[in-house]
Amino acid sequence: MTTEQFSLSPLVQVERAIGDFRRGLPVLLREANGSALFAVAAELARPETVQAITGWAGAAPVLILTHQRAATLKIRLYTPEVVLLPQTGKGGWDTPEAASALADPSRDLEFPLRGPFNALRAAQGDGWQAAVKLAKLAHLLPAAIAVAAPDAQSGEALARAQDLLQVRTGAVLSYDVAAATALIQVAGARVPLAGAEAARLIAFRPKDGGLEHFAILIGDPDRHQPVLARLHSECFTGDLIGSLKCDCGEQLRGAIKQINEAGGGVLLYLAQEGRGIGLINKLRAYGLQDQGFDTNQANERLGFSADERIFLPAARMLRLLGFSEVRLMSNNPSKVSGLEQLGVRVVERVPHHFPSNAHNWFYLNTKRDKSGHLL
Repeated sequence: MTTEQFSLSPLVQVERAIGDFRRGLPVLLREANGSALFAVAAELARPETVQAITGWAGAAPVLILTHQRAATLKIRLYTPEVVLLPQTGKGGWDTPEAASALADPSRDLEFPLRGPFNALRAAQGDGWQAAVKLAKLAHLLPAAIAVAAPDAQSGEALARAQDLLQVRTGAVLSYDVAAATALIQVAGARVPLAGAEAARLIAFRPKDGGLEHFAILIGDPDRHQPVLARLHSECFTGDLIGSLKCDCGEQLRGAIKQINEAGGGVLLYLAQEGRGIGLINKLRAYGLQDQGFDTNQANERLGFSADERIFLPAARMLRLLGFSEVRLMSNNPSKVSGLEQLGVRVVERVPHHFPSNAHNWFYLNTKRDKSGHLL
């Protein structure tokens, strides 16, 4: 088999890069314009790793943060999408540990007088943004340490010599859309549920691998009529162990019961924990909420948007199941508009909310007042 025949698809390359980032290994990001940079997740960067990529590139490392995290640290925004902080002892960072502390809001109270920070002002390529995107895909803190290679050719030679993974920045930045577009049905079986005995569990994943999403098909809904549907982002804490900090468990079980009582429909169980930031980062957000921040503020202090989800996986799954029109069980207008923009007609929004408790009333009020949920 030739090298050309064995070339990896962009999805597989990004999946492998995600795995390396989660292990604290550096990756070479190659831009379309011929530039390249070595990057490692700031959360897991070790001194020897940063020293190595700095030596390979012969340049100084840069800490990359999102605009959301920069706003918390009062850093001026000179560059689009991300902020670049050079390695300096004053008004910046001097060690990987210090960089990790800058990226981690749980440590803000340890360092109350940090700054002022001097961010780079020069326009940059998309490799810097891709480094942070890779950290997000790895469900790490959205920050990276990177060093620009002299050029792509020398960067590739160094990466081969050090046995580092190489990936194109465009593949990283478009990964969410590419993975959702490549979803296929891979398995399905009858799984009687409490609240809906006539249920089937159907699994979907990208054809080249990646995260699985699931559909719970209840009954045998008519494909020629709008289907009663619920988009449910996975929630380990609420769905599985009964957390009272959210209403996810009640929404999941309530939707299954309601769909069954209505004669059938579909619930999409999406791999988008914590509104797309992952379980570990959701727990970090919970810690910030205990300090008095609301759910949106907590996500933003971590460096994320208030909601990182996209609705393309849901639209793709509905089409594969044969549905083009839905009666959507949701309190979130963004889900309605998101599906509509992707060609799925929402003929009705069906309210789907439950009474608050002493632990989640503030969370629900924030969703209503800041995110526009109809509660």
